[in-house]
Amino acid sequence: MHFNPMKVMCTWLMVLIENVFMILLPLFIGYAIDGLLKQNMQPLLMFALILLGLIMVSVLRRLYDTRVYGEIRVRLSKLVERNLRSSVVSVKDARLTMSRELVDFLEEDLPSLISAIVQLVATMIILATFHINLALCVLGSGLIILVIYGLFHKQFTRLNGALNDQAEQQVHVLSGQPFAAIRTHFEALKRCEIKLSDTEALVYGLIFIVLFSAVLVNLWMVSGLIDPSVGQVFSIVTYSLEFVQTAVMLPITLQVLSRLMEISQRLNQPTSE
Repeated sequence: MHFNPMKVMCTWLMVLIENVFMILLPLFIGYAIDGLLKQNMQPLLMFALILLGLIMVSVLRRLYDTRVYGEIRVRLSKLVERNLRSSVVSVKDARLTMSRELVDFLEEDLPSLISAIVQLVATMIILATFHINLALCVLGSGLIILVIYGLFHKQFTRLNGALNDQAEQQVHVLSGQPFAAIRTHFEALKRCEIKLSDTEALVYGLIFIVLFSAVLVNLWMVSGLIDPSVGQVFSIVTYSLEFVQTAVMLPITLQVLSRLMEISQRLNQPTSE
């Protein structure tokens, strides 16, 4: 697949800039609160400028990346169609649909992964400026999350493979097969989706336990700070909660990666005529 990598890099750069602004918001809200309590309007003005920059970059990125990734989708579809000319229609239809998921990952999930990594690192750095134990707490919970996902990675790959196997049969089943066969097909799809959903629910339940435990510990450690200001307490609480929202993106993105790895292997497999 031929495309201009500089265009994709440009979208990632805008994602990075957008996240820098997002990361700074809670910190400057805290500064603005402390400034207003002291009748100082300058921190509020700085917060307004950061908010304006965030809006401008966010709008420009969404206008730009839709065009870039739309072009990539068209080119990838042509490539996959050419490689699958000898395949049966059912397999061809399913794999063309799957190929679009690869580009969807570049457009939607990869920016989320970049955002998560940047925000997690920045959150730990900012929390460390208040107290090192606050940063170590969220770092430890992040590592536990990765371990939890690692234990389920092979199961996610296997379940996504079973779901894709069933999806490749859909057009064939719908083309002149008796109603009983169609019902059996959709029942099989439902079972695959339920197993995948149940596994996701279990993983996310374990992850949320870890994350909210980290937030509670951080809130408890706030009491150990020496005369924290209202703005500092707000920033610590906000960044701790933001860590929860951001850390959840890691297993979600890793689950998508497991699916895409299976799809990539499938697209590279020879198909029967």
